[in-house]
Amino acid sequence: MAREWQELLELTRDQPIMVERVRLPQKDIAVEGSFELPQLARLDASDQIFVAAFVRSHGSIKEMERVFGVSYPTIKARLNRIAARLEFVDIDPKPTQSDVIERLRAGELTAEEAIAELGGLT
Repeated sequence: MAREWQELLELTRDQPIMVERVRLPQKDIAVEGSFELPQLARLDASDQIFVAAFVRSHGSIKEMERVFGVSYPTIKARLNRIAARLEFVDIDPKPTQSDVIERLRAGELTAEEAIAELGGLT
């Protein structure tokens, strides 16, 4: 299965892939729609292995040097190359102006707190 996936990625040559049907054979369930692949699934197999090794090594570049038998600059260069292909996901986005106003209306913020939050929005 992993080999077929890699062949599909090579066939598309870094073009977007849309999945239109997902099937769970053990549950006899299928979901149809239009789904984008997760960012990590868009990486080639060797980069996916590299990311998995990095996570398993708890982000230790020294351990990555040992596992892959390469130097610190080589590990850093590959991490930078992979990172450039991934979008940053902000897990704590700044509130929008309408969010702040809604929280003010709901009494969750004082006027001073709302002004301070709105002042930080640029």
